[in-house]
Amino acid sequence: MSNKIETASLPIMKSTNFILRKGRIEDAHDCGSICYQAFKILNDQHNYTIDWGSVEATIESFSSLLKRQNVYSVVAELDGHIVGSNFLWSNGAIAGIGPLSVSPMRQERSIGKHLMQYVLDYARQQEFAGVRLVQAAYNSSSLSLYTKLGFHVREPLVVLKGTTLQLEVLGYVVRTATLADIDICNKLCFQVHGHVRHLELLDAIEQQTLTVVEHNGNITGYTTVLGFDGHAVAYSNQDLKVLLGAATAISESGFLLPTRNTELLRWCLEKGLHVIRPMTLMSMGLYNEPAGAFLPSIIY
Repeated sequence: MSNKIETASLPIMKSTNFILRKGRIEDAHDCGSICYQAFKILNDQHNYTIDWGSVEATIESFSSLLKRQNVYSVVAELDGHIVGSNFLWSNGAIAGIGPLSVSPMRQERSIGKHLMQYVLDYARQQEFAGVRLVQAAYNSSSLSLYTKLGFHVREPLVVLKGTTLQLEVLGYVVRTATLADIDICNKLCFQVHGHVRHLELLDAIEQQTLTVVEHNGNITGYTTVLGFDGHAVAYSNQDLKVLLGAATAISESGFLLPTRNTELLRWCLEKGLHVIRPMTLMSMGLYNEPAGAFLPSIIY
């Protein structure tokens, strides 16, 4: 599977008075505004903070998203106005989905279901081995929708926030990765998950955020960035603890941690990090039970 999504797309689809079409850069304002509003209303209902600091920040994020060559976008229009959007990320054999958002005033028309089905059809067309997403566990509507569409719950997650731990562990070296480390990081990811995330590693190299931990002269873990947009993979919890302890920054939105990893979660809480809200990792298609420690991104 290529890391670049092909330009050929599914045809424009009409359904129940709205149309679905490929997203365009000029859609960023409307799509970003709708996403911010939809998630703000949801999070306000449950007394959680929203991930984006402002509607302007969300629009800026969507501007970047709609320009990415490895992201396929779909937009829903009703009476000539955008009412929702969804995205499919190509990161190798596995595709990630999201964010999916629908105008709060239009959620009774099954637009979200059609937006999700549209990208799933596209994923099958492109022959991805599997697709994954992370949903807000307190959003019963999206959990029900994704389950009915065929997704399986794989990992309960929590969002953790806090200040950097500034810890060093004797015998471990944490350093910024180089291009020479990419193959080893890919092998590590394949050993833990059964697939690689090569494009994300290259992006992290370009952003100078890819960090590796070495023990006894061998790379035993890496993180692309400690935040929603990043992921981490390690042979053991100890390797991941070293990476977490050495992180120079933690994203304002926090990072995701699987709650089944009780040892790591307890360690994080004892070090002063705190739980913000629950999330859920879901998948369809290829999924291997992880054979090591990991932190997922908001995509997977």
